[in-house]
Amino acid sequence: MIIASLWLAFLIATLIQFIYWILIYGRLSFFYKQNTTVSSDDKKEGVSIIIPARNEKKNLEKLIPLLFQQDYPNFEIIVVNDQSHDGTRFLLERLMTQFPKLRTVTIDYTPKHVTPKKYALTLGIKVAKNDVILLTDADCVPVSPNWIKSMSYPIRNQGKTFALGYGGYEIQKGFLNTLIQFETWLTALQYFSFALWKSPYMGVGRNLAYRRSFFMEKKAFNGLWQIMGGDDDLFINRYAHKKNTAVVIHPESITKSIPKTTIKEYYIQKKRHFQAGKHYRFADKLKIGIYAMSHLVFWASGLILLGIHREWEPISLLVGIIITRAFLQFSGLNGARMKLEGQGKVFWTMFFDLMYLSYFWIIGTKGYLSKTVRWK
Repeated sequence: MIIASLWLAFLIATLIQFIYWILIYGRLSFFYKQNTTVSSDDKKEGVSIIIPARNEKKNLEKLIPLLFQQDYPNFEIIVVNDQSHDGTRFLLERLMTQFPKLRTVTIDYTPKHVTPKKYALTLGIKVAKNDVILLTDADCVPVSPNWIKSMSYPIRNQGKTFALGYGGYEIQKGFLNTLIQFETWLTALQYFSFALWKSPYMGVGRNLAYRRSFFMEKKAFNGLWQIMGGDDDLFINRYAHKKNTAVVIHPESITKSIPKTTIKEYYIQKKRHFQAGKHYRFADKLKIGIYAMSHLVFWASGLILLGIHREWEPISLLVGIIITRAFLQFSGLNGARMKLEGQGKVFWTMFFDLMYLSYFWIIGTKGYLSKTVRWK
């Protein structure tokens, strides 16, 4: 009876996993037709780039000159200096003399009833001169001079309110970096695929665009102020839908960030992300949760059955199913990375799939239950 129940659980979980990897995630990996050129522009509407920063002097010193190499005629950059004490203010003052389109907002304190990054973003967006807002972080770098053009195109020319972009991480040596890369590709595959299915549920603040007028109409982060994080995914989760949201899938539209280099830093970052996730709409938590639960049941029941059985036939069936899923996942992640980044392969996917399983349920549970998270 126990073995029969395990087999039933394993087969149901397998079916769900195959549905996700073929039909849902396959929308990006297998079926999405890549546009290999940047679309021509009809409207050169102004774009305001907003960068919240706290003690980011070194990153801003690199980022600001690079942003002013963007191939777009009408944009400004607003850096919101949130209580920095590393010389950021003096750096920005010097850079403003060099780049007239650079503007700054300085924050000396944050009101008690709001969270720091949302407050910083709100002040930056309020003073923006343009209605198209493009968000990134101080440790991010666009990989192409066509970043502004690509990310803002759906808003400027297609009447969209939101444009969801991809924010990757620099590839470095080490196990932690490889895990970060795997988690980033999988997360991007998930939210891009659901958006392509006309069901957007999140974006990343490292590469996100939307209308300033819509932001002000909704009274900024009204109802979200008390939640640490979620300035990107929760804002998208609350207001994005199939008619007002577009995805930008092109290698020239992406940004690359500096990844965390210690387990502690990565834990704090992911804990904040999972803490925000508990505030998603029920339908979105359900579609993410079904995948996560079936993922857990697939491996748990499958490994138990491999340990129980001694006959060749059931063992070969189990191994065959596990290898088939591994092939689907390998193909799906590689297809997604090729379309998002235009290059590269994803290796050791089954190993990091097991690592992700452990990380998701351990850190995810702590983040979901936690009430004490911080921005920086």
